[in-house]
Amino acid sequence: MLDVETTGLSATTHRVLEIALVTTDPSGRVLDEWTTRLNPQGPVGATHIHGITDADVRHAPLFPDVLDELNQRLTGAALVAHNARFDLAFLRAEYARAQWRLPYLPALCTLDASSHHLPNLPRRRLTDCCHAIGHPLVHAHSALGDARGTAALLAHYLHPHHGVPAQPEHLRMPHDALAITWPSGPEAAPVPVATGARSASLTRRRDLTDRARRNVEALNLTTVRPTQPLVQLVERFALADAIDEGAPTGALAYLEKLAEVLEDGVLTPDEAADLDEVASMHDLDQSSITLTHCAFVLALVHAALADGKVTRAETDEVRVVAALLDVDPTVVRTLVTEAETTRQTRLSANLGPLPDDWAHGEPLRVGDRVVFTGCEGAGRDELEQRSTELGVRVIGTVSSKTAMLVTDGTMLGGKYQKATSLGIRTIGPTTYRVLLQHLQPAATPPREETRRTQLGVLAPKIAALPTDPPTAPVKVATPAPSDNLNAAVPPAAVRAWGRDNGWEVGQRGRLPAGLLEAYDAARQD
Repeated sequence: MLDVETTGLSATTHRVLEIALVTTDPSGRVLDEWTTRLNPQGPVGATHIHGITDADVRHAPLFPDVLDELNQRLTGAALVAHNARFDLAFLRAEYARAQWRLPYLPALCTLDASSHHLPNLPRRRLTDCCHAIGHPLVHAHSALGDARGTAALLAHYLHPHHGVPAQPEHLRMPHDALAITWPSGPEAAPVPVATGARSASLTRRRDLTDRARRNVEALNLTTVRPTQPLVQLVERFALADAIDEGAPTGALAYLEKLAEVLEDGVLTPDEAADLDEVASMHDLDQSSITLTHCAFVLALVHAALADGKVTRAETDEVRVVAALLDVDPTVVRTLVTEAETTRQTRLSANLGPLPDDWAHGEPLRVGDRVVFTGCEGAGRDELEQRSTELGVRVIGTVSSKTAMLVTDGTMLGGKYQKATSLGIRTIGPTTYRVLLQHLQPAATPPREETRRTQLGVLAPKIAALPTDPPTAPVKVATPAPSDNLNAAVPPAAVRAWGRDNGWEVGQRGRLPAGLLEAYDAARQD
């Protein structure tokens, strides 16, 4: 078992601070442990992660000083690590700096293998995997602590009575390792340290950072800090969901890093650099990164929809993520629509027909918009919650797209008057319960569209993003009188409210006739 703690994520420019090897037998039983800290001959990097200070390694050995010990322990051994590409890239780079050429060793990545052995885990960090097997990780982010955790994972993977059988290629690794020829000494000429297409890597990093900055500036969200829904969505994010939505299977480590850096809703240049290093280490080209970003956004939208609806706050936060990842801003709107229609299809699938003696007129359907007023003594909260669970949209204000107004007659204010003027059907809560009990399928079956096609069409673009989100101040020109707009009301707020309540509202230009009136009426109810 191998684990390294490093000064950063680039094996080309950063160094190993600490290394640990845990030796096991072919069944995963621990036979021996060895660890040492190393002097990186420079800054130690993120002490808050690995806990190592400059003073801790000031008198530690240099990597060449431990080469003999490493060679003795690694010769004839197969390597196992969690995110093995990372640990092996750093080990290979340190060998190269010492003018040694590390052989290509049989290696098992417990992160990749977790898809086979622990298929239902939403996240697959080492601590997640260890917790799943009942072996909590102790001293995380220390080389020896992580190597011990990896050894426990290996033992679980290889145990004949735990879950699925071990994969044959993993069982062959100890035999394959014995066939590896090790060098007898350092190379006469310098060994290249580079671990990949470095120039392309730097270009991708620069492009991603620049585009993220421009996109967020266009959203006018540069000073807005993330709200709780984003943290909840990222915490609910599942790697398997993103893979299902089109992310390459080799992007697990990249997706984990993506979730980590976006938990605060900000993508700093250093974090963009970290993402780029992970992409390079795992041989992800630009098209793979594009697919991964789109799949990440799609997975977040479906996580938001899991409770029955996507709130405006959740939509705004996903828009921030889309902007940071240079995903076309229309993606969020399209994904919300696609997710909602998919949900409507599912909720419509097993609904029964109306009774033969049905006497309540037009039925209530999945996807219908309903508005409540009054009804406090008739279980309004329970009715609204049940409606949402079944796929009926509970809207705050009456519009021409409202299917019905539910009222007990105790509050006949602006909502009731608006419904009357538009000819919207008005019913009592008792009748509404009957309609809800006999809910019918959506009136128009959603148009089928595969997600693979969707991801291809919605590739990221460098384009002007909407400039009027309700969560940020927006500069607007003084409208012409014909726009019917009160200058005291922010147009962004009116547009956002209108879209949430069934109005056809564009990103700019004139507001529909009657929208401001409806907006004012809603605020008075």
